[in-house]
This record gives sequence, C-alpha cells and structure tokens, in this order.
Amino acid sequence: MPDTDPLLREPSHGQGAYERLLSEIAAGALQPGDRLTETEIAERLEISRTPVREAIRQLEADGLVTHVPRAGATVRTLDYSEVMELYDIRAVLEGAAASFASRAASDIEIAELETINAELAAATDDGARAFELNRQFHMTLLDAARNRFLAKSMKTLQKTLMILGPSTLQETTRAEAAVDEHNAVLDALRARDGDEAETAMRAHIRASHRSRLHQLRSRVRPLDSE
Repeated sequence: MPDTDPLLREPSHGQGAYERLLSEIAAGALQPGDRLTETEIAERLEISRTPVREAIRQLEADGLVTHVPRAGATVRTLDYSEVMELYDIRAVLEGAAASFASRAASDIEIAELETINAELAAATDDGARAFELNRQFHMTLLDAARNRFLAKSMKTLQKTLMILGPSTLQETTRAEAAVDEHNAVLDALRARDGDEAETAMRAHIRASHRSRLHQLRSRVRPLDSE
C-alpha cells in the first residue's frame, strides 16, 4: 500500500481516519450536508472500508454526523438557533475559564498568554497561523483555569463548533480585533480581577459570534440549507 497521510500510519486506521475527517470538517473541506460515502473515503485515504465505518460511527457519537433518509451519513447541519445556542454557552464556559484563571494562573502562564497574543498580532495576515495561535491562547487559558470539568465541557463544545467550518480569523480585520480583545482579558488576568476577566472574555466571544454570523451569511448556500 502506498505511503499516505501520517495520521493514517497510526496503529489504528480507524482513529487515523477519524482524525482526518475531523480535520476536513474543521477546514471546511467537508461541509454541512455533504455525504460521507464509505467507498469514496476509503479510496481517497487508501485504506479499507472497515476503519472508515469506525470513523463515521465515532463522528456520529460526537454529534458531527447524522443519517439522512435516502442520503446516508452526512455532515450535520446547524440551524440559526443552534448556532446562537452554541455561542451563548461558549460565552458562559470561556467566561468562567477566564474568571477561574484570574485566580489560578501562575505568572508564567500569564506571560505565556502574552507571548502567544504578541505572536498573533504579528500574524494577522496569515489565516492559518492566526487560527493556530488563537487556538493556543484559548487552550492555554483553559489549562490555567484548573478545572477538569470545565475543560471536558469545552472539548465537547469545540467539536460541535467544527461544523461551522474555517475560523473567522482568516479575515485580517477580525484577527486584529481578536488581539485587542485578548489584551483586555490579559489586563484583567494581570490585575487578578475575575469579574473583569469574565466580562472581557464574554465580549470577545460575542464579537466572534457576530463575525461568524457574517461569515455564514456570506456563504453561497444559506445557513438553513447547509
């Protein structure tokens, strides 16, 4: 068998296929409403249909894939109200993370967050790099919150958010605004002000929500039919 993607050379081809499909959903290569055909995916990834079937089942368990009559397994669609609910709960969870981190984060962790945000400020014209640095900022903040149950809830939420596709940070103006919003959170962390940290983070998520809705409206396919 020819050499393939590094993810598919892992001991479990099912896990490798799952990670590959997950990344394609997050990148927008697989969009809401797209069919997941075992034969096509197996041929494309150069593996058998069995691990593909395992991967699709795992995506179903995550709530990212659903079965549609006469179409089979498809990437799940989110309607307008579900997008609103996702960002509402994201604001609650990430706001709590910022509040907890204001008390629990070490000076070293706050310094690391400052470094990540400075790197983001220098990469606002590189969508892929900006996305990765933003992800690092939020994950580092979540780790600094020192709450395993919150981290577990965020992991579940982040998977569902993948259905929405590419990050809004691909837009330079949004990336620049995110840097400023992160700085507001950092100011509150340095002051050890939990209420202000939560307020700043919630404002950041609301801004992200507005940008996401604009992105979704700009797509060729309407949100409700994706």
